Amino acid sequence: MTKIKFWGVRGSTPCPGPDTVEYGGNTACIELRFGEENRLVIIDAGSGIRALGDYIMKNDLPKGPLKIDIFITHTHWDNIMDFVFFAPIYILGTEIDVYGPVTYEDEGLDEIIGSQLRYRYFPIKQSELSASINYHPLKELTMDLGGGLFVTTKYLNHPVLCLGYRFEYKAKSICTTYDNEPFLNLFPTDPEDPGYDEAAAEEGEIVAKEENEKILQFYKGADILIHDSQYTDKEYKDGKMGWGHTPFETAINSAHKAGVKNLFLFHHDPLRTDAQLKELLDLYRKKIDGKSNLKLDLAREGLEIEI
Repeated sequence: MTKIKFWGVRGSTPCPGPDTVEYGGNTACIELRFGEENRLVIIDAGSGIRALGDYIMKNDLPKGPLKIDIFITHTHWDNIMDFVFFAPIYILGTEIDVYGPVTYEDEGLDEIIGSQLRYRYFPIKQSELSASINYHPLKELTMDLGGGLFVTTKYLNHPVLCLGYRFEYKAKSICTTYDNEPFLNLFPTDPEDPGYDEAAAEEGEIVAKEENEKILQFYKGADILIHDSQYTDKEYKDGKMGWGHTPFETAINSAHKAGVKNLFLFHHDPLRTDAQLKELLDLYRKKIDGKSNLKLDLAREGLEIEI
């Protein structure tokens, strides 16, 4: 059996308050459990990982030493910000493997995440942690994690190198596609534009179509797809293009086209209230009613799923 629990579903920044109680105000953190051994995999270390860490300390640590895999989609602040408050990193005997996209900056994955643990920002240094933490930079690949669990990675379209993850266990699949923006043709397509080049415009259209198709193939037939949907299509076109996020409409249409079974819209805009999210969910459910077998829902803090 595979279990999923959402501990943080917001994008960009935490937004606690009376208007975000139902769907939650914490940033990205997802707990996965696999098999009878209850193997633990975590996706992202946003502000939601603090409460997850407290849960692990209470429910997992009494059963023996902790072994945890953490997969970071990318190193933007909202995806790594509460790693320092993840209680298991302070427990002797804990083994943590942190996976994330290879970086072409001067600092590696270990330095980017671990740099939060320096006196400039925090009262504890990385060298003072009790847990054994190993960092593994990833490119596009399929990796055998042992015990029948496999993960496939896919580069997404975001202003920093970002990976989608597809976990497969006993013929069931869970995919994440965030943070991601549809690939667009960046070359002018209007012949009246001074920068127009017919060959470049045609090539740009082909490449954008090919890259979007690769992402569809990545999550084709997934049992669960957790997809970026920070903006509506109108919001996206009114000034959010290039920010690295997908409109609701595009995420839903793409999931339908790819034969996804269950779509959970994720990375909610921090300005979006619970009431507004409910309204959007109702709207899009009505639009696809009778036209698609896709089951549509919003990721919600505390929501648990079994497949």
